[in-house]
Amino acid sequence: MNELRHVARWGDPADAVTLSPGVRDLLGSALGVRGPRPAAETADLHPSSLPPAALADLVTACPRVHTDDAARLAHAAGKSTEDLLRLRAGQVHDAPDAVARPGSHDEVAALLAACARQHVAVVPFGGGTSVVGGLAARRDGFAGLLALDLAGLDRLIRVDPVSRTATAQAGLRAPRAERLLNAQGYTLGHFPQSFEYASLGGFAATRSSGQASAGYGRFDRMVVGLKAATPVGTVDLGRAPESAAGPDLRQLLLGSEGVFGVITELTMRVRPTPAERHYTGWVFPDFATGGDAVRSLAQDGPLPTVLRLSDEAETAINAATGSGPGGDGGCLAVVGVEGTKAEVAARSEALHARLTALGGTPLGETAGEQWRAGRYRAPYLRDALLDAGALAETLETATFWDRLPQTYAAVREALVATLADAGTPPLVLCHISHVYDTGASLYFTVVAAQADDPVAQWRAAKTAAGEAIAASGATITHHHGVGRDHRPWYGREIGPVGAAALRGVKEALDPYGILNPGILLP
Repeated sequence: MNELRHVARWGDPADAVTLSPGVRDLLGSALGVRGPRPAAETADLHPSSLPPAALADLVTACPRVHTDDAARLAHAAGKSTEDLLRLRAGQVHDAPDAVARPGSHDEVAALLAACARQHVAVVPFGGGTSVVGGLAARRDGFAGLLALDLAGLDRLIRVDPVSRTATAQAGLRAPRAERLLNAQGYTLGHFPQSFEYASLGGFAATRSSGQASAGYGRFDRMVVGLKAATPVGTVDLGRAPESAAGPDLRQLLLGSEGVFGVITELTMRVRPTPAERHYTGWVFPDFATGGDAVRSLAQDGPLPTVLRLSDEAETAINAATGSGPGGDGGCLAVVGVEGTKAEVAARSEALHARLTALGGTPLGETAGEQWRAGRYRAPYLRDALLDAGALAETLETATFWDRLPQTYAAVREALVATLADAGTPPLVLCHISHVYDTGASLYFTVVAAQADDPVAQWRAAKTAAGEAIAASGATITHHHGVGRDHRPWYGREIGPVGAAALRGVKEALDPYGILNPGILLP
């Protein structure tokens, strides 16, 4: 029972969020939340179906193969709201038959060879933080399903201060990676909301984007080399930062979500640890004005390290719940600058002048630091909302600047209409989370009362939002990945020729079809 409760939540129980009586009252009066639902006491964990001969072959490849219930339950799902709702109901039909914990690239390769011989499907498992069904591999037609947990590949192998690169094993978790790099004077600068638990290999396999992407870039842009094990051999890529030697094959593994190979090692660009960080809050009269200001910074500068803009609803809710500054409305922007003392001073001064000219009003450092202090809090808040009987989930997209207003409106309207028609009118919040000179990402948060079948309720809302995203010409995902949830729209996005090309790569690297079946590929 305790194990089930643990896996059906995010992170460390000591950091759990408790909703205030005022917030609970607001959920009831504004959204009709009726109170908590009883959680399952036990899980319907099926017995391991792995044949003895297959298990013996896997153990020969790697002695650390486990079939106990605790290990299997801990690898049964990711961390989407649908995953958590199923776990809370005791539904763990996606649990693997066994969990392997290799300690080297060679052991990963040996495991894949054994799985190919025994026709066992493999789910690469990093931090387990997927929110798009990326760990829910198809198991029908296979002798069993193996979770390949890379936590044992956790070494920082080398830091090159001349080229400013670091080479690390893919199972290294982000906080430890950052501590090891900081000790040598460097940082990756990659801080997504999953930072506390995600692995470097997971960042690469999903094209992760961190909250400081305006300054440090997306994770896939940080990767200059990688090694991956496949069922047919090893892929080792990246002799130089850039090359004209044909198509960049690194891009086949980056974002591949484990369907082409298991990334075991990464070489990444690093930067000196910033001497100073200066975060401030700004308020704009409305989302359109704030959006124009954010676009101006992205295109013409000065560009800060962190740049985010909340819409009116998100700004108001954050103020009401104490997670953001209060005020008389408008839209909150968070602007962060990192670097040397001189760099921070100069850029902060330039940003102040530019943002003022663009219609912003400064709120000071308190508002910026308040966001920075609580930037990993949202998943814990989601647990508290689920405990209270609310549905709480996020989705994201990206588009070019000229399409951003219509995409924002279309997705918001689709979510509101679908959930309202189901009798659970929602609260829909949004912010611009990542910016580029040509466009930006929109990140939506949805809160509503849970229906009798909350999984079906969210699927209907997510489908409507996906259709709105596709119709507006935006991408189905900016940084969450494709997984299982986004496959229908991803297939339409890349078209039949693109899908055929990916299937060709799959046939070349995984002719047995054992790697994360049912994930990513249309």
